[in-house]
Amino acid sequence: MSSSRTQPSSSSSSSSSVWQLQYMKLHFFTKIRSLLKSKASSRKRNLQASSEKPRTQLDSDMVAAPPEVVVVLKPQKDENEEVVFQKTVKKLHFGSWEEKEKAAIEIEILAREDKKTRKLMAELGVLQVLVSMVASDVAGHQRAAVKALVQLSHGTYTNKALMVNAGICSKLPKNVEVLDQPTRHGFTELLLSLSSLTSTQLPVASSKILPFLMDIMNSDSTDIKSKEICLATINNLCLVLENAGPLVLNGAVQTLLNLMLAKDLSEKALASLGQLVVTQMGKKAMEDCLIFPKGLIEILTWEDKPKCQEYAAYILMVLAHQSWSQREKMSKAGIVPALLEVALLGSPLVQKRAVKLLQWFKDERNVRMGPHSGPQTSRVSSGMGSPMSPRSGEEGKRMMKNLVKQSLYKNMEMITRRGNLDMESEACRLKSFIISTSSKSLTY
Repeated sequence: MSSSRTQPSSSSSSSSSVWQLQYMKLHFFTKIRSLLKSKASSRKRNLQASSEKPRTQLDSDMVAAPPEVVVVLKPQKDENEEVVFQKTVKKLHFGSWEEKEKAAIEIEILAREDKKTRKLMAELGVLQVLVSMVASDVAGHQRAAVKALVQLSHGTYTNKALMVNAGICSKLPKNVEVLDQPTRHGFTELLLSLSSLTSTQLPVASSKILPFLMDIMNSDSTDIKSKEICLATINNLCLVLENAGPLVLNGAVQTLLNLMLAKDLSEKALASLGQLVVTQMGKKAMEDCLIFPKGLIEILTWEDKPKCQEYAAYILMVLAHQSWSQREKMSKAGIVPALLEVALLGSPLVQKRAVKLLQWFKDERNVRMGPHSGPQTSRVSSGMGSPMSPRSGEEGKRMMKNLVKQSLYKNMEMITRRGNLDMESEACRLKSFIISTSSKSLTY
């Protein structure tokens, strides 16, 4: 009795699955037919409007090119394009893996045409199939799907949201070392495009986006272009305050501090660090890194990278503000000579920031000197990063200007002294040469 009951149930389930597949195919082809019909009708109206000319112009054109030729040839080309489009989408949905790969390559080419084509692809369910192909272990299938998704994501938020809903963030590869350079580059471009979505649409904390980006940037085999795209993606994610915690937990601060020492990547890495340093978790992570503050002080000496100097001075200001321990660490690392240099030779913005930092270090020195070490204008607490009163602030500015002037005069005196020494040595050498030559010319 039990076998007789299970047999009808299995047959009924198989028949229902067959009917469901047939219904999906019928729904798919009905949708394509309706879209192509609407496209053909709109094209027919355009042809009719263009063919309605004045009678005299029509008569003059009859000899050179009959209008019937245009009406016959134009739809033939468009009909061929529609047939190719229909066959491509059909192969992607119902073809074998090899046919799906070829269809994905064709979709990448078709998606470059215009925004309407990209939207039409999304309406036909292309995105879901391509997202499922991303998880394939075959490199060719994966590469073709990623490149097609990159083209379909351009210029449309709807397609980006549909990709996220289809689960693209959970299908990123776990091991980036097995990916070739074109596939890596395609993944980075796709994530950069998706990073423009809002925090509610893009699940940063609960997805594989951040581990994948960190692996790409930390890999020695990744090219500079792909790392630049990853840094741009990180910068977009840093603009959302809720992403600061997941970024710090996934090691973004340490990765950015390592990349900032490379001059080709420094500006983008420092821009992201400037976004993270204003958060409590980001500031704490930077303070605990061994590379801080020597790396930032080194960047202050890059005269050919003024933008990097400005970013580095800003990060140092945020870290030094209201933190005696960090200012002490910076002072031991030799920040004062670097600040004096950029205060004299840097851009106006970095000069302003360097003067502010030097003022804080001067206040720290006055506090450590104590009341018996000379006249004290005002006392400031060691935890504060700015003067306590406007009067002391003005005095500090005047003292800072005098310090800069004295440093400038001292450098000028040193240069002048060197020049005079060189001239004196040259005169001595010339005098000795004249005496030696004149003594040799004497006959007695």
